[in-house]
Amino acid sequence: MSAPPEVVERAAALRSELHHHNYRYYVLDDPEITDAAYDRLFRELQALEQRYPQLRTPDSPTQRVGAQPGERFAEARHRVPMLSLGNARDDGAVRDFDRRIRKDLDADVVTYVAEPKLDGLAISLLYEDGVLVRGATRGDGSIGEDVTAQVRTIGAVPLRLRGAGWPRLLEVRGEVYLPLAAFERLKQHMLASGHAPFKNPRNAAAGSLRQLDPAVTAARPLTMFCYGFGAVEGGDLGPTQSGALAALRDWGLRVSPESRVVTGADGCIDYHRSIGARRDGLDYEIDGVVFKVDDLQAQRALGFRARDPVWAIAYKYPAREEQTIVRSVEFQVGRTGAVTPVARLAPVDVAGVTVANATLHNIDEVHRKDVRAGDTVIVRRAGDVIPEVVAVVDALRPPDTEPVRLPAQCPVCGADVIRAEGEAVARCSGGLTCAAQRRSALKHFVSRRAMDIDGLGDKLIEQLVEQGMVRDPADLYALTVEDYAGLERMAQKSAQNLVQALARSRRTTLSRLIYALGIREVGEATAQALAAHFRDLKPLMTADLDTFIVDVPGIEGVGEKTATALLAWLQQHPDAGPGEQPLADWLAGLGIRGLRPPAAARIAERWPDLAALRRAQVADFLGGKRSRIEGVGPVVAAHIVSFFAQPHNRAVIDKLLDPGIGGITWPAPPAAEGVGADRPLAGKTVVITGTLSRPRDAVKAQLERLGAKVTGSVSTKTHYLLAGADAGAKRAKAASLGVKILDEEDLTALTQGAYAPDAGDV
Repeated sequence: MSAPPEVVERAAALRSELHHHNYRYYVLDDPEITDAAYDRLFRELQALEQRYPQLRTPDSPTQRVGAQPGERFAEARHRVPMLSLGNARDDGAVRDFDRRIRKDLDADVVTYVAEPKLDGLAISLLYEDGVLVRGATRGDGSIGEDVTAQVRTIGAVPLRLRGAGWPRLLEVRGEVYLPLAAFERLKQHMLASGHAPFKNPRNAAAGSLRQLDPAVTAARPLTMFCYGFGAVEGGDLGPTQSGALAALRDWGLRVSPESRVVTGADGCIDYHRSIGARRDGLDYEIDGVVFKVDDLQAQRALGFRARDPVWAIAYKYPAREEQTIVRSVEFQVGRTGAVTPVARLAPVDVAGVTVANATLHNIDEVHRKDVRAGDTVIVRRAGDVIPEVVAVVDALRPPDTEPVRLPAQCPVCGADVIRAEGEAVARCSGGLTCAAQRRSALKHFVSRRAMDIDGLGDKLIEQLVEQGMVRDPADLYALTVEDYAGLERMAQKSAQNLVQALARSRRTTLSRLIYALGIREVGEATAQALAAHFRDLKPLMTADLDTFIVDVPGIEGVGEKTATALLAWLQQHPDAGPGEQPLADWLAGLGIRGLRPPAAARIAERWPDLAALRRAQVADFLGGKRSRIEGVGPVVAAHIVSFFAQPHNRAVIDKLLDPGIGGITWPAPPAAEGVGADRPLAGKTVVITGTLSRPRDAVKAQLERLGAKVTGSVSTKTHYLLAGADAGAKRAKAASLGVKILDEEDLTALTQGAYAPDAGDV
């Protein structure tokens, strides 16, 4: 039966397209389509050739395995062709395969060797008299590329076989791959170096092995699993495939530890399911499992077809990568305000799940991959990982696409979208009012360390938000007992208790309120520092960046080495001092290299007190931007200024402070922040260590009432260490730095005014 002209034309087009994709995949290591898309084209051509055999040409991709080897490497002819494998895509196909094998062998039951099908680069290793003489890629199945120099750099490839008993000539077949962890490190390194990263581990392995410079290959941690053999001369591998694999392992070749002998179709199917359940835990990519008749004599009897052995089959898993079209790129707002680009896709089945959305991570990633609406893209999904766009198929881009831009306003609430310098993630600034962040903002506001509103748990907040009763934290104070009592699982008494807890929270501290607002990167310690510095909310709300950051000039004539040497000397000599001598003269006379009298004078002018100089850091000598408030650097300062610059945030704060709504107040700040009878630790930094007689939070609060700033680590800036029982490394470090050590009795005495720090410390 002759083929219709349109079928002839379609077959020719398919052959041409498949040749193109073979070249991209095997020679350039830069595929334009996914494996699944390639397989569909291949199967379509196969079906046409089966229906119209006259369409089958000698150079048809169905009659060949791969592509012609690249011209950069010498040719390497395989003594036994490296063939491909037939595929099974469901249990029924595996049962049909087993049924045919049993029929051809006239056997009631057949055993198979089962092992994962790695998604790497097929390699043939040729050993003569136990010595590696050649490594070659698969190429077109008959002729590959000679990559001996590159293969020799792979640690898993023995240059000489171990033990004895190996054949005089042995072709070993296997798969070179890049472990997933190594692939991620390589990808990050390429991005940091400004290079386009490999699209997937298979491309990375192929690209790494097919480097003309073996040193490049050696720098990448490739490894290999061996799964079979080609030519064998002057020796024997035994009667079974499993025995041959055991022999390869004994001779020093790496064989998959997942290899198993299974019985019949049920054994094959059970193995496929077992590996599939653990697929995401493997440190390498697989796209299926392979079953081979274990009996080597039976393999020889069954023979080969044009491109694959009769006695083996690959049972594939659903494709992790597929090709589809981007319908649009939208921006979602997460509970923390992160504004994340999302690709809306033409639905496509990926790894057995219909995917219509894929993350694009952040705007930098969008621009790096240059994803646009209308693009054809490769989408990847692995296990429970959110689907992501791997790459754009540039050849299929429509001419009228537009680059994606980060929105200036939040798509949910309209607040400004802020992207801090040096950060990849952009965020909505409407933290107190944005619907996308509402639940998270409210839960933080009522938490124990913030406004401490007892009885207002997560489930109750969920109800309040879902029913539209609360849009911002101030609304919590406007609700009545009857409003709360009407909620699920809220009785009248519980509602009364909650309203009373809200009333108690109206009288709080400034630091708690600042922390409760949920300003990005403003934790408890920073909130306390802000409260101590501004002493009221209004000056904090009107502060600009210059309020937080000052540009400190460096000390002329003092470089990093001199500053480091000076501070090291001061630490090593904690008891040394100038006495009656001027500090500048004393510093100049220390004999520190580079510390000349003019520089010493400038140091003494900056730090006229030796104790303050001992607490200085090298950066203080070099100059640059410095924080006026402990813990508030340029990034945090930008978050604070941006938060209070938003009209909607200020409106909520006005409601919280309005006596008729929130009514929140805090004690008036003391007239002075200096040392006094009630604040003997004002301006001092204290670290707590060891086991105390009371909860550490209570001790910390007591220290803060005494004026101290409590931090977690001992440094040259630490004034006191409060040490309980079993104090260890921190106590030792404090002693080495000359930091004064207090105990709980000292703390009690401080509180009662019966103890004062040494005059020299104050």
